[in-house]
Amino acid sequence: MVASVEPFHAIAISRLAHEMAATGAAVIHMEFGQPSTGAPGPAIAAAHRILDADPMGYWENTALMERIARYYRDAHGVTVARDQIILTCGASPALVLALTSLFAPGARVALARPGYVAYRNTLRALYLEPVEMDCGAEQRFQITAAALDAIDPPPDGLILASPANPTGTIIAPEELAAIAAVCRRKGIRVVSDEIYHRLVYDGEAQSMLRHLPDALVVNSFSKFYSMAGWRLGWLVLPPELIATARARMGNLFLTPPSLAQHAGLVAFDCVEELEGHLRTYARNRELLLDALPRLGLARIAPPDGAFYIWADIGHLTDDSLDFCTRLLRDTGVATAPGIDFDPVNGHRFMRFSFAVSTGEVATAIERMIPWFAGQKPG
Repeated sequence: MVASVEPFHAIAISRLAHEMAATGAAVIHMEFGQPSTGAPGPAIAAAHRILDADPMGYWENTALMERIARYYRDAHGVTVARDQIILTCGASPALVLALTSLFAPGARVALARPGYVAYRNTLRALYLEPVEMDCGAEQRFQITAAALDAIDPPPDGLILASPANPTGTIIAPEELAAIAAVCRRKGIRVVSDEIYHRLVYDGEAQSMLRHLPDALVVNSFSKFYSMAGWRLGWLVLPPELIATARARMGNLFLTPPSLAQHAGLVAFDCVEELEGHLRTYARNRELLLDALPRLGLARIAPPDGAFYIWADIGHLTDDSLDFCTRLLRDTGVATAPGIDFDPVNGHRFMRFSFAVSTGEVATAIERMIPWFAGQKPG
């Protein structure tokens, strides 16, 4: 039997947005977590030099692996050997490597709801069973140690994200430690998605490696480094899983693009430029937080990090896909329907991405204020 995988509805929204743009409509893309900025300038310059000098091929950049290992030491105070890092074609293959290296078909893996749509669907595609934990506003839309401990029987694994998509919420360090303690006690293996680390406005985003050295950590150059199209990420894994994961990487994905690996090594240290992007996102966040009450959106997740706002629109609709489609057609502002991230309650939520330019955020707000004012309670 072929696994049943639900569609990613934001892709349909984006397709419509691009069709509208092709006819001349002024579309603002707030449907994806895709930075509007490009790769750092020095990284692009390095890529141009490589294109002229290197024929490229299947290759692993050991210097990049060493640089990533040093990042964990410097930023998180944990020791990671170079060989514990596998470079991947973005975070999505890293997630596949992590799950297939840890679990056999039929294993039960817990995850937050709302949560990134691909967690649930990747689990199903791999014949693993998602165990969704309903995480509401009272839990800041995040997994708690108490909720995890209450699952009976305990799951085989846990996927967590802090900062999270679609909410931007961060798990506090003491709660992260408590979750790790539950996992140790019950033998729950952890996959920690940390692609939004370094995109933080309030609080501290700790690596799960600080609390659980055998956790598998997924990360990517797509978000903080503004290199989504370069398809470069990495997986950190414990020594006993290196051979297993490398066998899967070689057979399923070979290696990441050589050009992206060269550029990624340079991008890692473009701190000043990348921090400038973060300041732009912070300003965008402020503008949206100020504007949302004027749109009648008072119930939102606290966006501690990443570049998303998760907003309750239940007073206006019980069909978030239709709502976001109408918003796009009427205003040219593309957003993501909540059903992607929460198949149970997401019909009354939507997600805004503020990874675009500040000017685009301001224009989107101008367009949306009168549109929302014209919406009647659902």
